[in-house]
Amino acid sequence: MKTIDELLHEGVEGKRVFVRADLNVPLDGTTITDDGRIRAVVPTVKALADAGARVVVASHLGRPKGAPDPAFSLAPAAARLGELLGADVAFATDTVGDSAAETVAGLGNGQVAVLENLRFNAGETSKDDAERGAFADRLAALADLYVGDGFGAVHRKHASVYDLPARLPHAAGHLIATEVGVLKKLTDDVRRPYVVALGGAKVSDKLGVIDHLLEKADRILIGGGMAYTFLKAQGHEVGISLLQEDQIPAVQEYLARAKERGVEFVLPVDVLVSPEFPDLKTKAPANPTTVAADAIPADEEGLDIGPETRKLYASKLADAATVFWNGPMGVFEHPDYAEGTKAVAQALVDSPAFTVVGGGDSAAAVRILGFDENAFGHISTGGGASLEYLEGKTLPGLAALED
Repeated sequence: MKTIDELLHEGVEGKRVFVRADLNVPLDGTTITDDGRIRAVVPTVKALADAGARVVVASHLGRPKGAPDPAFSLAPAAARLGELLGADVAFATDTVGDSAAETVAGLGNGQVAVLENLRFNAGETSKDDAERGAFADRLAALADLYVGDGFGAVHRKHASVYDLPARLPHAAGHLIATEVGVLKKLTDDVRRPYVVALGGAKVSDKLGVIDHLLEKADRILIGGGMAYTFLKAQGHEVGISLLQEDQIPAVQEYLARAKERGVEFVLPVDVLVSPEFPDLKTKAPANPTTVAADAIPADEEGLDIGPETRKLYASKLADAATVFWNGPMGVFEHPDYAEGTKAVAQALVDSPAFTVVGGGDSAAAVRILGFDENAFGHISTGGGASLEYLEGKTLPGLAALED
């Protein structure tokens, strides 16, 4: 995989460089609530601009339906990128239309522009190769070189991720090069003990990675909403907790395989429960109660791991040499249910291990709960992409950069 360092060595002055970034940041109206993904692409954009390239940054945001939708405009992200770069950033109000063409044509050496949301064009996400290819052709007309740096999107076979690199000389940006290097440390030549902490809402989202990690990890800790399917699979009452009944046979199989292989599977021993889901807007006190994990009342819902589980998980992380964490331990957005996620994050901070936070809600939780990002070995920008890589899948966006 050619890297941006090689591209810079060859020279990019005066060339139009298309940077496929991941600016898919959470918005409250037009206010960015977590700019981590924008900050992650700054080194690549700055390096190219400093070398005299005419930088064209493109990304998706949210899930618009293949047509313009002001709620998903990248304008706030473009403004924030400019602030982080300390330079004016031009903004095109379309992707491949007149505004894009005029904005790119108006760039001078060392200047940066951001195109409007790629998913405002149906060709970006089309399952039809010809439609996707036609959109990639129009994007290619805006550039001389391609740099892939949107790690959070490399698991998608989309026009700007998969088809466009085939149409232009291409290289991996600093972020993708870093992400791939980190993930290789989780799959090749892993330092042991290797402990994986998995949370989040749905066990179905993690089945593939659990299946693969049973061959790699020494210990797997389970929390979040997915824990209740595991507890149910062991025959416990889980009340009105989040439950995927159809996944129980798969979970039982994984528990059996883990036992056979000597992989330690660690489940909650106590949980915080409540008869109702908390109000995440007002953050009104929820007054949860703590119960044993095998004694959840039939009319209550588990919403976080309990204090004994926090201590248990911290102890299970303490001797690790490598840790991968993906998914919160509870409804961390509410202060009454944030302690489980906070405890896991703190255990990673305290650990001498190589620690990786697997993007998505885990990365957001680290920032929202006030942790120093530099206290972790690596915080990924792509939750889904990280998981698919660890599943052993071929990621289209990485494959497109490898030839």
